[in-house]
Amino acid sequence: MEVKSMTSEEFEVFLKKSIISYAKEKTRSGNWTEEESIEKAKADYQRLLPQGEKTENHHLFSLYQDNSLFGSFWLAAMPNRTVYIYNVEIEEKYRGQGYGKLAMKEIEDKAKELNANKIELHVFAHNTTARKLYEKVGYEVTNVIMAKKI
Repeated sequence: MEVKSMTSEEFEVFLKKSIISYAKEKTRSGNWTEEESIEKAKADYQRLLPQGEKTENHHLFSLYQDNSLFGSFWLAAMPNRTVYIYNVEIEEKYRGQGYGKLAMKEIEDKAKELNANKIELHVFAHNTTARKLYEKVGYEVTNVIMAKKI
């Protein structure tokens, strides 16, 4: 597996896919309505990445295997020596083959390069596959938000 800084062209594809995916996840979790989800997702991404892949303290990477792009991850250097994982994506046909675990190891290496001593992330409760991966590589739950529809 090869990890490369995301190019401008890769970022444009990443941004489009990520906005759609994030909107779907926020809708599925009950945070947003389907009608408002795309606009809200676009606004969040614009707020977080105002200079795109060149936004200060944000680090976006593409993952390659045999010269084929199969995934990406987005990290941000936060205060208090913390790196926040905003996004990890492995293309569907590459899932279940250990690439997620490899990506998480690469993230840890990048966090160390950024002088971090802690990595944080958010995962949607319904994303049990990702939650299992994160727990397998040593992440622990620190907060839980619960809701009840009435």
